[in-house]
Amino acid sequence: MSLLAFDRVSGARGRRMLFADLSFDLGAGEALLVQGPNGVGKSTLVRIAAGLLPPAGGSVTRGGAVALLSEAAALDPQLPLAKALGFWAGLDGARDRVDAALAATGIGSLAEVPVRMLSTGQRRRAAIARVVAADAPIWLLDEPANGLDVASLERLEEVIAIRRAGGGAVLVASHVPVALPGAGVVRL
Repeated sequence: MSLLAFDRVSGARGRRMLFADLSFDLGAGEALLVQGPNGVGKSTLVRIAAGLLPPAGGSVTRGGAVALLSEAAALDPQLPLAKALGFWAGLDGARDRVDAALAATGIGSLAEVPVRMLSTGQRRRAAIARVVAADAPIWLLDEPANGLDVASLERLEEVIAIRRAGGGAVLVASHVPVALPGAGVVRL
């Protein structure tokens, strides 16, 4: 079953075409690594996949809800981290999912710290925890390794592997290496 499919998708920024006729199909447990230098169109591709930007051509099909990791943490800076994550986890089983997400990203000890007090790396791990807590079948991760140290990058790779093993599909756009065994690769 396809969770995310691009059929001859083209992406543009203004009048500048960034990529054209890109096709792929991600099913349960699959991943795609989109690589390339800054400014080549990786974030545009992720925004198109999320439905935030229309493609310049082609079509996108999503077979489930999407959790997006972008530059912004998308967490209320005034709230304690656990409460801010609770918004994204929803009402049904929210605390269990929040606790699991905090543990998976190694920031459980920060649950009561206001988001505004987190360091850059902690804020990035909190944003990853937000994606985990959302429990969506499709993860779109735009430059997820930004601000992470080596140990945190390894945790990210573990979290992605667990999501895939649970039947989720993951698209990672990155200009730095992220280990995704068995993933397809698109170079822009």
